[in-house]
Amino acid sequence: MKSAILKSMFAGLIFMFFACGDTDTVESGTYQGTVDEVEPEKTEIYVKTDDDKTLELYFTDETVLSRAGNEVDFSELQKGQKVEVEVEKVGKRLDPLTVKILD
Repeated sequence: MKSAILKSMFAGLIFMFFACGDTDTVESGTYQGTVDEVEPEKTEIYVKTDDDKTLELYFTDETVLSRAGNEVDFSELQKGQKVEVEVEKVGKRLDPLTVKILD
C-alpha cells in the first residue's frame, strides 16, 4: 500500500514538473513580449519576451492591467497579444506591477 502511494505521489510530481514548462526569472524591470498563454482561473499569464525568455506572471491585487491608457479587466488578455510588463523580482518569483496591452 505504501509503495502504491509513493509511486502515485512521484508520478504526480513528475507530471507537475513537465506540465509547468520552463520559465525564466529576470531582474526587476520592464519587458516587452507576446502573451503565450492565459490561465483565467489563476489570473496567470505566460509572456514570451522579445529576447526569447518565458515569464510566468501571477496577477496580484496591486497589478494594473491597461489598454490605450485605460484600466481593463483580466478577460481582455488573449494569447498572441503584444504586451509590456513591469515586474518586480521577489526571490525567484516575478510580481507584475503593470501589464499594458499594446495592440
